[in-house]
Amino acid sequence: MRISPGLLLRRAMVGVFALAAICTPGGTATAAPPVVEKPGKEAARLAFAPRYRALQHGGIVRAANASISCRATLGTCAGVRRGGQLANGTGGTKAAVNGDFDMFYVDVDSDPNTYNSSRAEVRVPQGGRVSYARLYWGGNLKVGEQKLPKDNGRVLIAEPGGAYKELLADSVVGHRVARGADAFQASADVTKLVRESGSGLYTVAQINVAMGRSAAGAWGGWTLVVAYEKAAEPLRHLAVWDGFDTLESRKGDVPLVRLAELRFPAGTNGRAGLVAYNGDRGSPGDSLTVSVAGRTTVLGDAANPRDDVLNSTIGGAASERVPAYANTLGYDSDVFELGTALRRGGDQLAFRLVSQRDAAWAGALFVAVDARQ
Repeated sequence: MRISPGLLLRRAMVGVFALAAICTPGGTATAAPPVVEKPGKEAARLAFAPRYRALQHGGIVRAANASISCRATLGTCAGVRRGGQLANGTGGTKAAVNGDFDMFYVDVDSDPNTYNSSRAEVRVPQGGRVSYARLYWGGNLKVGEQKLPKDNGRVLIAEPGGAYKELLADSVVGHRVARGADAFQASADVTKLVRESGSGLYTVAQINVAMGRSAAGAWGGWTLVVAYEKAAEPLRHLAVWDGFDTLESRKGDVPLVRLAELRFPAGTNGRAGLVAYNGDRGSPGDSLTVSVAGRTTVLGDAANPRDDVLNSTIGGAASERVPAYANTLGYDSDVFELGTALRRGGDQLAFRLVSQRDAAWAGALFVAVDARQ
């Protein structure tokens, strides 16, 4: 979706996520308890807060996919799905965004009872044991049609080779109407399912997302975040945060997460992952930065320009997706190498996500960083 700069202030900030220590060597992993007051509880804004934390030998892997895309019968759709651009009407080209299209559901299964479904692969290293897994899903309820929010906290999930199982949100669902959109995100603990089922293609269906065309545009998708233990891998700080907040100006009311110390050696390795909704490809001004010991690094890679990080991609470690569209038209689930940002070592990381143009939503942030032994 493209939002006129006149509708937004020049700079909008969704948050600063300060990372810190997760636990001491030999400590146990912890997961935040569910915060549902009653089934179906919703809130327009959920401040980012820790969901899971651990200090263990192992890491975090992720599977993700979109649930809606441009309608296949459109002549330009196939090229856009591959990452192609659109004619801009003046002899040039422009990046394709969800507001440009009549959008329709992705549906890869053969089940007539589902209207959207997509698959993605979880790759837990051989010998690894799943210690925590959480599924995030979300989308826009108002496009050419208006979906009711009663199903925001319900999806279907199928493990590799398995049948669909109903999954209900175990926490407050983020749900906000703003900027012509009706956006939500929900999540649920799926540790038992992923631990017992292991690696392979997981299918997620029936995300409550609207189809059609509007200035706001359609979007929707899911991300499965999996923490694992493996004795042969380095000792790492693992952490998952989540919330739900729009990237519009909050007049200084910026969500902030502060935790205790985190110690990591100079020259260490690490990755950070981000889940966000309705970022527009080709709209400069979106950035994700990490600050360590007074030094700030702008994150990015070949799929995510440093000034357009919310650009409708599912990037990072390679894994199979069905379908595997290069342009996910409003859904971002990316994993970034922290690389030189960690070269000095330190005891705290701070992540900042900024947007100058997009009306988008942030949903989850996860990090795995080698620990000082």
